[in-house]
Amino acid sequence: MIRRRPVLRPLLTALLVGVVPLLAALTLAAPAARAAALTEVTGFGANPSDLRMYVYRPDSAPAHPAVVVAVHYCTGSGPAFYSGTEFAALADRYGFLVVYPSATREGGCFDVSSPQALRRGGGSDPVGILSMVTSAEQHYGADPDRVYVTGASSGAMMTNVLLGDYPDVFKAGAAFMGVPFGCFATTDGSSWNSACANGALTKAPRQWGDLVRAAYPGYSGPRPRMQLWHGTEDTTLRYPNLGEEIKQWTDVLGVSGTPAATDHPQSTWTRTRYGGTGDRAPVEAVSVQGAGHTLPATGMAARAVAFFGLDSATTPPTDPPTTPAAACRVTYAASTWNTGLTASVTLTNTGAAPVDGWALTFTLPAGQTLTSGWNAVFASSGGTVTARDAAYNATLAPGASTTLGYQAAHTGNAGAPASFSLNGALCQVG
Repeated sequence: MIRRRPVLRPLLTALLVGVVPLLAALTLAAPAARAAALTEVTGFGANPSDLRMYVYRPDSAPAHPAVVVAVHYCTGSGPAFYSGTEFAALADRYGFLVVYPSATREGGCFDVSSPQALRRGGGSDPVGILSMVTSAEQHYGADPDRVYVTGASSGAMMTNVLLGDYPDVFKAGAAFMGVPFGCFATTDGSSWNSACANGALTKAPRQWGDLVRAAYPGYSGPRPRMQLWHGTEDTTLRYPNLGEEIKQWTDVLGVSGTPAATDHPQSTWTRTRYGGTGDRAPVEAVSVQGAGHTLPATGMAARAVAFFGLDSATTPPTDPPTTPAAACRVTYAASTWNTGLTASVTLTNTGAAPVDGWALTFTLPAGQTLTSGWNAVFASSGGTVTARDAAYNATLAPGASTTLGYQAAHTGNAGAPASFSLNGALCQVG
C-alpha cells in the first residue's frame, strides 16, 4: 500500500491518543504466567505486505483445536496483543489456538483502506492473514471448521474486512472499536478516512451490505456471525460507527435491524441481539457507556470467546445457522421447450420477522444460461444467479410472498435449480 507521510502523521496522532489508555487497560488485564510460549512462525505462505505471524498453542490444546485470530491496534504488535489481552489465558482454559498477526509497516496499522484489501484475494494484509490460518491448519492441526477472528481498533477494522473477504473461512468475528467494512476505503494511497473515523459516514443497510457482498461476488454460502463493541465516548473512531456496523451486518446476514433482545450484562453495558436471542445470535452489539478508545477491558475477551462458542474445554460446538432454520420457502414452476424455458419462482418469508431487502441465490443446472428476468434485479456469474429485490418488493412481512421470473436457454437439461438461498440461508423448496 502506498502511504503519504503528511497523511500518516495525523493517523498516528489520533490513534495514539486512544491507544495510551487502551494500553493501560490491557496491562491491568494481563494474564498470569503460563507454561506454553508464544512462537513466531516464518515462511507461512503468501504475504504481500510482510506481516509477521505469532502463534500461541496452549498445553491444553487438543489434536485439532479451534483457531482465534487476534489482531492488534495501531502502534501495537502481535506479541503486545498476546501479553496485554486475555485471549491467551482463555486459550489455556479452553484449548483453542491463537494466531497473532503483526503489522510491520510504519505506525503498525493494518491495511483496511486500499482496494486490494477490500476484495477477496486482492492482496495486502488480508491475504497474509489468510496464509496464517492455512499454516495453522497445516502445521498445528487446526480445525478449518472453527476459525474465528477478533481485534481492537485497527484490528477491529480488519475483523470486519476479513469477514467480508473470506466468509467461507471465518465462522464469526468480534470487533472492539471498529468501523464497517469499506468505511475506511480510500483510493489516493492514504490510509486514513476522516469522515469514517468521525462517524460522519452513514449509509442505508443495503448500501453497507452491498460493500461486503462485492468483496466476494457470487458467494451464496453461509455468512459469519458478528459481535460488535464500542464505547460511547470514543473520540478516535467515534461511537456512531457502531450503529453503521449494525446496519451492515444485519443486512448481510438477512436479519431484522430491530433488536430481538436487549439486556445489560454489566451496569454500563447495553447489549442488543439481532436475528436471535441466545448467546450466539447472528449479530450482537454491546454499547459501553462512558468508555473511550480503551476496549477490550477486563472480561470482554471472555464474552467474545463465548460468542464464538469456544467457552468449553470438552465439547467442540457446532456453529448454528446464521438465520433461523426454514425462514423462507420457494416454489418453482417452469414452461420449457427444446432450447429454452421460462421459470416462475415464488419466495415466501416463513420467519417471524420481516425481511427488509432480499437476495435470492441459486445455481442453474449444467447447460442453462440466464437470458432475462423480471420482478427482480438479476445478475449471473458462472451459472450462479443472484436475484435482488426491486424497489417495490424489497420488504417481505412474515408470511408474505413475492413472485419473480426468468428466462433461460438450455442445451438439453431443462431441470430446476437444486436449491435456493435467501440472504445466504437455505430455503425450503416446494
